[in-house]
Amino acid sequence: MSRRTLEDRVETLESKVDALEQLLPARMTALEGQVSQLREEVRSEFSAVRVEMRALHDSTLVAIRAGDEETPVYMRVLFEDFKAERRLMDDGRPKRSKRR
Repeated sequence: MSRRTLEDRVETLESKVDALEQLLPARMTALEGQVSQLREEVRSEFSAVRVEMRALHDSTLVAIRAGDEETPVYMRVLFEDFKAERRLMDDGRPKRSKRR
């Protein structure tokens, strides 16, 4: 295996660096454009998600408020059912005499 001279190795490196100097600016410009486009897409998508979340939040609040208005009515119905059941249970039991 022949060893390359230092001069050959330096020339090889210089040609690779020259090629990179020619290639990299265009690739960097393309990459900058892609990053910029990605940022715009992400910004747009986050904005859409925020709009959807706001709508979901608002509809959830409406549902909670509706439930808050209905809860006392349901509680009253349940309480009246309980009282009726209790009366039925009490009607089936013999009356206890009061102790003094």
